[in-house]
Amino acid sequence: MSADRPAKGLGMGLSALLGEGGRPPAPSGEAVGSGVREIELTRIRPNPNQPRQQFSEESIAELADSIGQRGVLQPILLRPDGEGYQIVAGERRWRAAQRARLHKIPAIIRDVDEGTTAELALIENIQREDLNAIEEAEGYRQLVEHYGHTQEDLAKIVHKSRSHVANLLRLLDLPDFVKQSLVRGDISMGHARAVATAPDPDALTQEVIEKGLSVRQTEAKARNAKGPGYDIARGSARQAKQNMDADLAALERQLGDMLGLKVHVAHKGQGGQVTLHYSSLDQLDMICQRLSGEPI
Repeated sequence: MSADRPAKGLGMGLSALLGEGGRPPAPSGEAVGSGVREIELTRIRPNPNQPRQQFSEESIAELADSIGQRGVLQPILLRPDGEGYQIVAGERRWRAAQRARLHKIPAIIRDVDEGTTAELALIENIQREDLNAIEEAEGYRQLVEHYGHTQEDLAKIVHKSRSHVANLLRLLDLPDFVKQSLVRGDISMGHARAVATAPDPDALTQEVIEKGLSVRQTEAKARNAKGPGYDIARGSARQAKQNMDADLAALERQLGDMLGLKVHVAHKGQGGQVTLHYSSLDQLDMICQRLSGEPI
C-alpha cells in the first residue's frame, strides 16, 4: 500500500472535517471553519453522549507525559456550544492536555449538528478500537433511537457487517451482571453471545469466570442446557451448521467479532483458507490498514 494513500479508516466524514494531516499556523479570529486554532481548555466541554464511558487512567497518564514533552500533535475536533465548544472527537487528548497542565489545545471547529456529532464520535472510537462491546452497542442504539438510523445504515457508517451490528445490539438485552463482566474483560463477546442463550445467563457467566471456560466450552454448556438439537450460534435448528466442525465455527465467530466482518475458515489437512467478506471499499480499506499496521 502506498504510504501517501489518503486514510479512509475513519470514514470520509471525519477525514473531510479534519482536513489533511498537518498542523498549519493558527490564524487569528475564531470563525467556524477557519483552520487549526489554539482554544482554551476551560472553554471546552465533553460530549455528554460520548459513546466511550471508560478512559484508562494509565493510558491518559502516558499520553499526558507525551504531550508534556512534545505537545498535542493532532488537533481535536470541536463544535460551537453556547459561549464555548463541545468535543466532537478527541476527548482523550483533551483529558491528557488537562493533566499535562496545558492552558490551550489545537482544535478545528466545525458547525455540525447533534446527529453528525454522534456519528463522528462513534466512528472515531470504533475505528481506533477504543470502545468495549457494550459501549459500541450503546452508541449504535443511540443512533437508532434518537436519529432514526437502521442497522444497515450503521453498518455503512462504521464499515462493518450488518450482522456485527445486530449481534452487538443484542448484547444490550443481557442481564447487568453479564454486561458488567464483559465491560471488565472477565468474559469476551463470544462468551456473552453464548451465555445469552442459556436458561440462566448469570449462573453460566459466573461459571465461565470461576473455571476459565473457553468460548467453545461455554457454547457447549449453553447448548446442553437448552436440550438436544439446539444450535448455539443460530438459536435455531442444529442442521444449520451440522457439516461444519464446531471448533472452526467458533473460530469464525471469534474472528468475525474482532473484525466486524463475515469470516469463513476452510481447513483441510494441514492448511486451508481464511476468507474475509467485505461489502464496500471502505471495509476493504479498513482490513488493509489493520493487516499492514497503518494508523487508523
